[in-house]
Amino acid sequence: MKCIVGLGNIGKKYELTRHNIGFEVIDAFLSKYQLKLDKQKFRGAYTIENINGEKVMLIEPLTLMNLSGDAVGPLMNYYNVDIDDLLVLYDDLDLAQGQVRLRQKGSAGGHNGMKSIIKVLGSSDFKRIRIGIDRPTNGMSVPDYVLQKFSKSEMQVMNPVISHVVDAVEAFINGEKFENVMNQYNGEIK
Repeated sequence: MKCIVGLGNIGKKYELTRHNIGFEVIDAFLSKYQLKLDKQKFRGAYTIENINGEKVMLIEPLTLMNLSGDAVGPLMNYYNVDIDDLLVLYDDLDLAQGQVRLRQKGSAGGHNGMKSIIKVLGSSDFKRIRIGIDRPTNGMSVPDYVLQKFSKSEMQVMNPVISHVVDAVEAFINGEKFENVMNQYNGEIK
């Protein structure tokens, strides 16, 4: 079973914030397939569906970002999901808005949600899609910046990015070699 995890913070006040771009991709994917996160267990909202012949679990942790692993690890264990079948979607300050980077493994890069998942799983050898949100340039602190909502003009940049990442997730689900998915979907989205 493939496991797709979007990272974010729960609650209305965090909707459409930069830190919740992983949730936005999961929500767009669910909308495209007319699905809902209809289950809750282990501090995660999730669904398990058959998509294009593949069993897929989509997860949004119900924890705060810094505790994402507390939802992901137990759900993966309960459903016996192999780490090779995990794909995590999250925001990245070190990429410009409009940029997407797919990787087969790597460090947390300072991202607390990823640190939590790596700690709970005991490994950083899992696939991820980093979605660029840029860094603050006006002296704003990083926590304030990532918890700020995207402006309308920023959403004009991010909406095609969200669609692009949904396409990359579909390619992963459909069994394309991840190297090929990386080659096809890495880069700047316009």
